[in-house]
Amino acid sequence: MNTTRTHADGRTDVSVASRAMAVAFAAFLGAFLIFGVGFSHVSAFHNAAHDVRHSNAFPCH
Repeated sequence: MNTTRTHADGRTDVSVASRAMAVAFAAFLGAFLIFGVGFSHVSAFHNAAHDVRHSNAFPCH
């Protein structure tokens, strides 16, 4: 089953399931970056996440 439809003017319709899958993947990736890397015991990962939070003016401590 084709989930996308391309119109003559170049627009593309995407199914709700396809959009939901993209949103779920983005949420999972974001949660992994915040929790998996932010609380990592490997100091290089933790320090990289820490520096990025400070460079974006995000208070973290």
